[in-house]
Amino acid sequence: MFAKKLRKLIFTLHRYLGLALGLIAIVIGLTGSLLIFHTEIQQYDEHLQSGIILPQREKLPVETVLNTVKKAYADQPDATVRRYYPPLKPDQPIKVILKTKENDWNPVFVNPYTGAILNPNAKPSSIQKIFDIIYSLHYSLLGGDIGTKFVGVVGLLFTILSLTGIILWPGWRKLMVGFRIKWNAHPKRMNFDVHKVAGVMTGVFLIFTFFTGFCWNFGELVNPLIYAATFSKAQPDLTSVPISGQSPLKVSEQLKIAQTALPNALPRLIALPVEPKEATWVGFNLPQGDEGDVHLDQYSGKVLQVSTAATKSLGDRILDSFNDLHYGTFWGLPTRILYVFVGLAPLILFTTGFVMWWYRKRKDIRLVEVGEETVAER
Repeated sequence: MFAKKLRKLIFTLHRYLGLALGLIAIVIGLTGSLLIFHTEIQQYDEHLQSGIILPQREKLPVETVLNTVKKAYADQPDATVRRYYPPLKPDQPIKVILKTKENDWNPVFVNPYTGAILNPNAKPSSIQKIFDIIYSLHYSLLGGDIGTKFVGVVGLLFTILSLTGIILWPGWRKLMVGFRIKWNAHPKRMNFDVHKVAGVMTGVFLIFTFFTGFCWNFGELVNPLIYAATFSKAQPDLTSVPISGQSPLKVSEQLKIAQTALPNALPRLIALPVEPKEATWVGFNLPQGDEGDVHLDQYSGKVLQVSTAATKSLGDRILDSFNDLHYGTFWGLPTRILYVFVGLAPLILFTTGFVMWWYRKRKDIRLVEVGEETVAER
């Protein structure tokens, strides 16, 4: 008797959470599917902007490239260099990110051999602007900080919705029943079959995506809990110490120091400080396929922190794993393709769930109209 009442309670919770969250989850899911291959689309878009680069013998020094970019935008004194992306392949351009009054993220592509700026009047492309809107829609429903928190709450509730759906799956009683779809049955039955199969096949992955989204959107609450539960310490704030009368070291000098801290690693980005007390961050691709980071004082060159997968705490490794779970990169290309379809699951589940609810509602209305005694059992 208790099990029956508990199942009915779970079913009721599942039904009304689904009806309440369905349309919002559809927007989040569809935009998530569009973002799965954002990196590849962005790289293709950047290739169109930079054109073909013929590899030559030597690449220009970092300072030469940065000075070329600064000179080209001398008429915009507010423009500051935020990041420097060295080419990872001989035929790729250098990408310099400029912050201006109009945009915080203006990519400037530079030929690494000649120093020629390949996209004068740099500004985000139409494709990038579209993806910026998609990302904001996915992350906050275009609602800023309030929207971010709202989407975080939706992520937590949808996690509960997915868990209740897995609990209610009829395949726990008989496995084959849980995966059978009767396509020629009554629409109500067919909708139920599609709902149960789509739900169980995507449920775990939906939990991964929506729960990690909740954790990110409420990081100020979740991160301390993870560090406490794993007996780990959060990363300290890394700052530079300004030296009176001394300018920051050249970027090339800082890069050389960072490379000494992680020998045989290939630099993938340099995040340049905007404020005097900010530390320089150099990101690397390690030989074993992982990523590593070096933070250093921009004035003295002192290495403040070297971070790799082997040196990170358990708490940091758990937080890093959220990226793979959310974007489906944990098994490479196959799971990324799978996640495109996982993003479609809220649309399928809401549509089939709504149809089942509507049929049930019509039945309830009909029972009221004919005055059946079974109405009291509703």
